[in-house]
Parts: sequence; C-alpha cells; structure tokens
Amino acid sequence: MDFEDFEEQVSYKPLSQPEKAAAVLLSMGKGVAGKLLKFFTQHELQVIIRAAQNLRTIPPHELLQLINEFEDLFTEGAGLMDNAKAMESILEEGLSPEEVDNLLGRRATFQSLEASTIWDDLGEADPGFVAKFLEKEHPQTAAYILSMVPSSFGAKVLMELNEERRADVVNRTVNLKQVSPKAAEIIENRVVELMRAMDAEKNATGTVKVAELMNELEKEQVEQLLGALESLSKEAAEKVRPRIFLFEDLLTMPQRSRVTLFNDISADIITMALRGAPMDIREAVLSAIGARQRRMIEADLGSGTTGINPRDIAVARRSIAQEAIRLANNNQIELKEKGESSAAA
Repeated sequence: MDFEDFEEQVSYKPLSQPEKAAAVLLSMGKGVAGKLLKFFTQHELQVIIRAAQNLRTIPPHELLQLINEFEDLFTEGAGLMDNAKAMESILEEGLSPEEVDNLLGRRATFQSLEASTIWDDLGEADPGFVAKFLEKEHPQTAAYILSMVPSSFGAKVLMELNEERRADVVNRTVNLKQVSPKAAEIIENRVVELMRAMDAEKNATGTVKVAELMNELEKEQVEQLLGALESLSKEAAEKVRPRIFLFEDLLTMPQRSRVTLFNDISADIITMALRGAPMDIREAVLSAIGARQRRMIEADLGSGTTGINPRDIAVARRSIAQEAIRLANNNQIELKEKGESSAAA
C-alpha cells in the first residue's frame, strides 16, 4: 500500500460540534484562541474543555476541512453573537478582565474545572512516582495533596511513603485546616510540574525502547547490558531498570499480582514456560493458579523437555513477562513488592 493512500483508507469517527470547536481553537495560536474564548458562554466553554480533553488525533486534511468550515461560518456571521455575548463585550469595555471574570463567575468555574482535572489526572498516575515526589515536599504540602486526590489512590501513595514520613503526613492530614486560595494555587502549580515530569518520563522514547529490547533477552544478557550501561551512566541505568521485567522476576512479584496475571493465561502457555524452569519459579507460578489446573500442568511437566524446542519455551516465557508489563502499566498488578521497589529505587 502506498503511504499516500493509507491516510485516505483510515476511517475516523465524525467529530461532534464541541470537538470541532476544540480542534479549531487548539490549532490556533494561544493569543488568537484566547480572544475568541470571550465569545462563548460559560456552558459552551465547559463543554469545549471536556471535548478537548478527550479529543482524538486529527489528521492534517481533516483539520484543514474544519478550518475551512469555520471560515465559512465566520463569513456568514452564523451564531457568533447573541445578547449575552453583546453584554459581555459592553462589560469588557468598561471593566478590567478580573472584574468581568468575577462578575460573570467565570474565574471560579475555570478554577474548579482545572482543579478537578488536576486531581483526577493525578489519581491515574503511578503511586510510587507520586510518593517519591511527596518525600521531597514539605509534609504539610503532602497532606494537602493527599486530601485532594481520590481516596483509593491516596491510600496507595501513603503506603509507598516511609513509616516515619507516613505517620507525620497522616497526622497533618487529620488536622488539616482551610487552605488559603494562594497557597492552594502554589501547591497545584507544583502538582502540574509533577505531572509534566511524569509525562516526560512516560514518553521517554529512548528509555522505553532500550527497556523493550532488554525485555526480549535472557536474564544473563540483560544483567551484562545493565552493568555495561551503569558503568557509562548510572542515571541512564536507573531509568531503564524499573522498566525491565523478565520471566525470572515472577519470584519478586506479590502473590496477589501473580494470581491476577495467570488468571487469563492459557494452561498451554504456562506449561510451556515452566518446562525446564527452576523449582522455585515453578512453585511460584503453580501456587497462583487453581488446584485442578495445577494438577493438569504438573502431569504435563512430568514429560520434561524431551522433544521441546527451546525457542518455544523462550516465547512462552516472554509472552507471560509482556502480559505482566501490560497489566502493570494499567495499574492492575504490581511487578515487585513495595519494599523491594523502594530498595531498587
């Protein structure tokens, strides 16, 4: 297939009107888009913000069509002004931007929307990463952040903190008083910085690629490469190491995570992966599955590795490791016990 033809053959879900508006605004420069925002009602802005947060990738040719559609509507003057918008324009002529925002209630609305988005987004992050961030912050700041995030996520972050720090933060959270708007703004700006750092780490293409390559190798090869990398750059090795997970690392996985992992993996793959495996790994895997399935697999393993292609064993083990990484990325399992994760970090 020619690359020129590929884009035309991809089907996209049609955009809704709010999604179209969000796409056009995002394609403009910040200054121009900012001027246009004052022509929307408060409700329209809320709808557009939600649409922008879930907007799919838009190919260039589709974006061009949207811009042309916008230009046509602008030329016709369809629905760009109504009485409410005209009144806003009158207010803006005689009042400062802050006075207009306060009068129309826009500032409170935007701050509420932005804050809820910040805390909801933070609740989707890695608890261990957030805990490391809170270790460096003042305990009072940590207490405020934990009071704002979803309870289930806050509990996970709390358990990642060291025991002394954990007790201090819990005490401060219990006795937390009303936080001034200025202090809340400063803390929320720090949270935004944290989320940017997490995004940068998550999207570190080079680190991810190296980890993916190492996850395709045998344990001995990985250890040799990590040792060589660490001799060149300890920082680079520390970025790669947490992303590596091999079949042998099942020994350090919490039992509850092993149960979740092997719940949807077929018996054939488990059997193949366990052929020739050390007894400690074999027991770790078999203890995570049902008794009936365990008996069947143990019976199959009795034949040993005679006539089995070593490559098939390697493929089965790699598929299990890759599934573990996928589930961990979705926060469904933990690859290592908390104590071991902290020590590795």
